[in-house]
Amino acid sequence: MIISTFPTEESLRELATDVIVNKKICACVNYAKIRSLYFWQNKLEDHAEFITLFKTTDQRSEELKAEIEKRHPYEIPEVVELKMNDVSESYVTWMALSTNSVI
Repeated sequence: MIISTFPTEESLRELATDVIVNKKICACVNYAKIRSLYFWQNKLEDHAEFITLFKTTDQRSEELKAEIEKRHPYEIPEVVELKMNDVSESYVTWMALSTNSVI
């Protein structure tokens, strides 16, 4: 699973739709509006963002991370991979089928 944040719903939906439908490197994307506090260029920032969970297989994670970094609107995007070690077999099978991965 890859976690990222986006400034707008439109920016994340464009990328999410492409990686799910066209590239088939992601099985599912969940997102929700959040507030983020962070230090940037010597000042504290407080902004609304969209946290985004990209669910993919280990086989597709590097390709997905590269796609997010290449197309992300932020200068330094958050791209964090969390290994999904304890996942139901049926969900792993569904992700593999959705991303043309081998189990």
